Amino acid sequence: MKPDCRRAKKAAWKREKMHTDPDFKLGQQLSNKKWAKANPDYWKEYRRENPEKTERNRQLQIVRNRRRSKKPNSASASDHPVIAKVDASKPNKFNPVGQYYLVPLIAKVDALKVRIYEISTSYQ
Repeated sequence: MKPDCRRAKKAAWKREKMHTDPDFKLGQQLSNKKWAKANPDYWKEYRRENPEKTERNRQLQIVRNRRRSKKPNSASASDHPVIAKVDASKPNKFNPVGQYYLVPLIAKVDALKVRIYEISTSYQ
């Protein structure tokens, strides 16, 4: 595996090349389409094998949709029809216990995975 600095340098070169060389960009697009056609179940398997990354990507997509629609204070994903709802039912009582990703809305930093536990009343 390449050191991180070499990988970053190569990624920057490729990003610049994609912006400045239409033939290179076309070749990359054709290559990606050919690979996707040869591996049709790749993303389905990836999502099945990486549920945490799948959930993180869903949460980040909601943030991107909010930024795109210029509604940063919107707290509901229902405002964003780009994301399909798996279960549209609304719970009667909010229970914050569980595992969540804290996604920053201003700075471009990675999401933080947190776990919230319920503490019984005998500890209070």
